[in-house]
Amino acid sequence: MSSWAAAPWRLGGCGGFRRASRRAGSSLAGGGERAARLSDLLRSSERDGAPGEEAAAARRERRPPREGTVLLFPGQGSHFVGMGRGLLRYPGVRDMYRLAEKVLGYDLLSLCLEGPRAELDRTRHCQPAVFVASLAAVEKLNHRQPDVLESCVAAAGYSVGEFAALVFAGAMDFAEALYAVKVRAEAMQKASEAVPSGMLSVIGRPEANYKFACLEARRHCESLGIENPVCEISNYLFPDSRVIAGHLQALKFLQENARKYYFTRTKMLPVSGAFHTRLMEPAVEPLAEVLKCIEIQKPLICVYSNVDSKKYMHSKHIQKLLVKQIVSPVLWEQTMHSVYERKQGTEFPYTYEVGPGKQLGAILKKCNLKAWRQYSHVDVSKDEEIFQNLLT
Repeated sequence: MSSWAAAPWRLGGCGGFRRASRRAGSSLAGGGERAARLSDLLRSSERDGAPGEEAAAARRERRPPREGTVLLFPGQGSHFVGMGRGLLRYPGVRDMYRLAEKVLGYDLLSLCLEGPRAELDRTRHCQPAVFVASLAAVEKLNHRQPDVLESCVAAAGYSVGEFAALVFAGAMDFAEALYAVKVRAEAMQKASEAVPSGMLSVIGRPEANYKFACLEARRHCESLGIENPVCEISNYLFPDSRVIAGHLQALKFLQENARKYYFTRTKMLPVSGAFHTRLMEPAVEPLAEVLKCIEIQKPLICVYSNVDSKKYMHSKHIQKLLVKQIVSPVLWEQTMHSVYERKQGTEFPYTYEVGPGKQLGAILKKCNLKAWRQYSHVDVSKDEEIFQNLLT
């Protein structure tokens, strides 16, 4: 196999996933020379000097804003049957899915292409599916526009998308990160099955007080005899839009009293649990244990954390916050402000959403219209290049 996904790997040790050989940092081959493949961008390199030192220096070099690019990696909920179909002809993609089958123990590619939808919707399946499809989309982008990857200065991932962003940035190995996603997804599904819970998407008027609404919903649950009820903001999407997660009784109460709390629209999300709340605490230890067994390095580009919307600083920082993320709200709106903050009059970078769906682009439009004007999506369900050739 000739992809960065094909790095040596094996199962075993530490109760989880370990590398057969130490991986050095990701790098641009030839000290910034255009790489022909994404594997050249992210492949291990143990050359003279500190691993990845030359590449890291190149990444730190200041670029005019419009010459730099930003990659956004989607999370759970963006998946759909048929995703990945438009990526299979690109170098390395089939190898990624073959390796994924070995790591996961089932045929992920067939599940993504053929379904059934009910199985793909399961947390244990859709998180790995989105992770692999997103990095396969990066392969497509590299084939069609390699300069986009060479000039990338920042990345961010929504929930499980953060793992894909860290792999792209050279902080984690593809196979190791996929195994961590597998453990995370299975633990989160198990935790969600323990308590009837869910997630409610809410759009409110400016005067909406989400925290007060959650407080009253918890009091309602207590009146029903539910001990230590959970109802809290789990995702900050864009101004006046939140996702509230917790016990199903609390979410039903909010829907029935939407007008009282100045909610203009509420919609239950098709997920099985209250992700990014304390109801996910049973999933913390399994992920923490597997991350101890994984080699994590400082990213070669800026990667922003969902937990505090700030850049990851070092490997221990990544390990700590990836675990904390499971029980913490996703600060996506705040992250978008951090990524695109700049002096007035400064141009915005080109942004590419790599993975299924266009949800992150829609959110970016609500958070920062000027930044969104430089946004593009890398489609995972069809190949635009083949389509264009059919028309000519």
